[in-house]
Amino acid sequence: MEDILQKIPDPQVRSQAEKVAPFHGYLSTGAFIGIQMLNIAKRILDIKEGDRLFITCETYNCLPDPFQVLAGCTIGNKGLKILDHGKMAATVTKRGPARSKVKAVRVVLDPSKTQNYPRLHAWYMKTAKVPHPEAVSLLIETGESVYSYEVLELEVPEKPRKQIEICQRCGESFVQKEDERICQPCSACSGRSQ
Repeated sequence: MEDILQKIPDPQVRSQAEKVAPFHGYLSTGAFIGIQMLNIAKRILDIKEGDRLFITCETYNCLPDPFQVLAGCTIGNKGLKILDHGKMAATVTKRGPARSKVKAVRVVLDPSKTQNYPRLHAWYMKTAKVPHPEAVSLLIETGESVYSYEVLELEVPEKPRKQIEICQRCGESFVQKEDERICQPCSACSGRSQ
């Protein structure tokens, strides 16, 4: 990994990679893409240190980890949402008050642009076995040129009120989604014999 880190000319990006690698387990291509996407979003949205962000990643694979480590956005603090569309894409917004409009940016690794870099495109399309160190090195060389982005305006949803209920079947507490009286696991089991 040290060889790859030395190829990163920007000391800030190198520092980011050094923080993400141990969290992820190694510096994967997807994790490095997340670093680049976060930096694009920071520039476009003029994100400053301490700004609270909300991020939606469109894959579970590798991409969410840099947002957790570098932006403090986690599933637990509701700063990270994952929609498993299987896309190398992320939408970033600053957090705002409920019902307000906020500027957002959706960044995607663009296959029409990766085509200009055959080995990177082969990694992305899984048409050839390209090792992570090689793919990350190619991303370092290409910089932001392989990404596309769209600036959006999104409405901040209201935070739903938590209503706690005791399941009438198992006796455990659960957060109600509507007016249900039985928790999801018990409800899923109700059609099966026990």
